[in-house]
Amino acid sequence: MTAPSPAPAIAIDHLRVDRGGRQILQDISLTVPRGSITGLLGPSGCGKTTLMRSMVGTQIIAAGTVRVLGEEAGSPALRRRVGYVTQAPSIYDDLTVTDNVAYFGALYGCSAGDVESAIAAVGLSGRAGNRGNQLSGGQRTRVSLACALVADPELLVLDEPTVGLDPVLRADLWTQFHALADQGRTLIVSSHVMDEAEHCDQLLLMREGQLLAQLSPAELRSDTGESSLENAFLALIKMGEKS
Repeated sequence: MTAPSPAPAIAIDHLRVDRGGRQILQDISLTVPRGSITGLLGPSGCGKTTLMRSMVGTQIIAAGTVRVLGEEAGSPALRRRVGYVTQAPSIYDDLTVTDNVAYFGALYGCSAGDVESAIAAVGLSGRAGNRGNQLSGGQRTRVSLACALVADPELLVLDEPTVGLDPVLRADLWTQFHALADQGRTLIVSSHVMDEAEHCDQLLLMREGQLLAQLSPAELRSDTGESSLENAFLALIKMGEKS
């Protein structure tokens, strides 16, 4: 007898979010498979952060359903299973790296060993005693990631974690993201930089509050006939305008 397929990490059905009398997200339906890296891409202001907030249960929705790891988004049962890294690093400047991660770890009853493991996972063991205000921008982003990792979540939702970083630091972070996915975690990574799509297993392409497509980088190239992912995204927009 064949075992049933596991439920997707995220299942969204006809999601709508309103704000200030207008629709921010319009009738979005999608699924995210477990153990994958999904890129949420689109220009600034297209609704990526609102969609991610809906996934972690901090966004009021007007219609539709959002289920995460088999539970309703925001359910108490998901608090330890979902990690969320916001655009701005969520660390305290006057605390050390260890103290920052330990603070978040204490919310979940994590041990000192859990804190050390999370710091090691983001490559900051050598900076564990440094205060937040002694770190570079890329290091601060990695501390935020460690704060999300300390509870050993199954799903990580990362809102533009590479914005403002130089190419070397961006490449380093993506190496860490792939290592996390190889451990079986599911990652949602948003960006407005199309060349980051190359690092993802599948893409969610957004524009003006709508989901244009859910497909892999190879499928995007095939569907549009473009080798550049940026040109492929632009071609997809034009195709949608003509239909």
